[in-house]
Amino acid sequence: MARKRPAEADLSSLDIFKTPEKSAPVVWQQDSDFMSWGVEETCGYLHEMFLEEWQHKFREHKITGVRLSYLSETELETMGIGPRGVRLQILHCFRKLWQIAAEPDKVFNDPIHGHVEMHPLLIRIIDTPQFQRLRNIKQLGGTYYVFPGASHNRFEHSIGVGYLAGQLVQALNDRQPELLISRRDILCVQIAGLCHDLGHGPFSHMFDGMFIRKARPGIKWKHETASLAMFDYLVSDNGLEPVMEQHGLVLPEDLVFIKEQITGPLDITASLSQGAPWPYKGRSEDKSFLYEIVANKRNGIDVDKWDYFARDCYHLGIQNNFGYRRFLKFARVCEVDGKKQICTRDKEVDNVYHMFHTRYWLHRRAYQHRVGHIIETMITEAFLKADQHIQIEGSGRRMFTLSTAINDMEAYTKLTDHVFEQILNSSSSELAESRQILQNIVYRRLYTFVGQTQANIPMEDNQDEWERAVATSEPPCTIQGVNLKPEDFVVSVINMDYGMKEENPINNVRFYCKNDPTKAMKIRENQVSKLLPERFAERLIRVHCKKTDVRSLQAAKLHFDQWCKDMKLPEPQVGDSVELTPVKAR
Repeated sequence: MARKRPAEADLSSLDIFKTPEKSAPVVWQQDSDFMSWGVEETCGYLHEMFLEEWQHKFREHKITGVRLSYLSETELETMGIGPRGVRLQILHCFRKLWQIAAEPDKVFNDPIHGHVEMHPLLIRIIDTPQFQRLRNIKQLGGTYYVFPGASHNRFEHSIGVGYLAGQLVQALNDRQPELLISRRDILCVQIAGLCHDLGHGPFSHMFDGMFIRKARPGIKWKHETASLAMFDYLVSDNGLEPVMEQHGLVLPEDLVFIKEQITGPLDITASLSQGAPWPYKGRSEDKSFLYEIVANKRNGIDVDKWDYFARDCYHLGIQNNFGYRRFLKFARVCEVDGKKQICTRDKEVDNVYHMFHTRYWLHRRAYQHRVGHIIETMITEAFLKADQHIQIEGSGRRMFTLSTAINDMEAYTKLTDHVFEQILNSSSSELAESRQILQNIVYRRLYTFVGQTQANIPMEDNQDEWERAVATSEPPCTIQGVNLKPEDFVVSVINMDYGMKEENPINNVRFYCKNDPTKAMKIRENQVSKLLPERFAERLIRVHCKKTDVRSLQAAKLHFDQWCKDMKLPEPQVGDSVELTPVKAR
């Protein structure tokens, strides 16, 4: 029977390697077994890959399995192996060793991506209390109180991002083996996707964007910061470092790489002060494209968005106009200004515009829905009033409050959406005010929408000052007997954009054409369509009134209208019923 060519060989079924000098079988049991190979086992692998003519070079330089992970094209050239195509072929064959994993021991049936297979190391991470905590944190926070289907949690989103991260990096590896993407790289990218949202608090973005900002105004904290701390705690608390090493990861280098993908350079100031233009430490500059998969700081095209677009649209009942599967087909790495970036085909520019418009549209229709937003505002007020009265035990049996639990990951692991029910169902007199606010949400006694306007000039979000300004504005006519105070108003600034504030994110996307897929280029707006938006961001100012009686609402609308005139803002859209010009009788 003729031997199979390398492309046809089923490596997972090989269980015996024979070399010219010894016939002892090499048992292939795990990803990392190759690291125990001697020189002859390495040469035996070359023989199986039809590269036996270079065996003598590997014997001469005593290349064992331990050195395979660190072989570079330059080293192979020094060894006298050539031409370049052969060197790349040898490197790609060796990288298959740590890309061959044991059969996944768990399959997730996901409504968005279908049957999702997860690597055993990813399963070990998923099966920890720190990751399972995400089952109890709503993906869309208070939006669930507006859209009944939006009951999905951060748990399934994180699994989806980990899966898509693997799909994208594997697609690049299959399409461009010269990138020398290793099994370590693939696993680290998947782990980063899996763990990027570990730091979310109760009701997701409400916790860091509204609650912590008011409870602890002196600190700059966001959920990505907590994701890094929670990841470190997850690894140490569950003893995962030896497990990671068994699956071929190199520590602590790969731990740094995983965290850098989530939040960017861990110490960019120190890196730049040393004169190093490359701020990352987990991977060298020739792997720069790997940092664009999970959280793309350059243009915002990343698998995190791909999953939440598809997943949120599915649960919200909103059409998703962006197809990530098509992007996967055309993604490739090109060199741009000395760095390797992920690019797509020039004909995909419309699809990319659809992606950014989908982000804006989801914010406008769902994420910034005025009812969902005011519900989150009320939940935040309830949490602020309850903050000092809820105690959470952390490390060393120390006690933490809702706002200080972010300082201790053992305590933070216990903090999920359940705190809503904890307050709602409590009988404590200390939580009476908080409990009343949450009961008002349950019974749909919400703060009343007064109106909104477009902010046509840059304005800082200074909520307290604006609430005072609205309350103290002097409309030409007033409602007798009504005296509104600043605390009766809620003034919110809503920012919506394509992902990069006022800038067109497409300006940071690079494309390639069919004739020369190695050359990256820009595509300007006037080359796409004359119907593209002229601006890529807008800012809304919304006003709600905590008093719900008719006279107070009439007074609140007069105050808001006068404030808009004082601030030279457009005339506000008032409430649910916009006054229309009456039609003349015929």
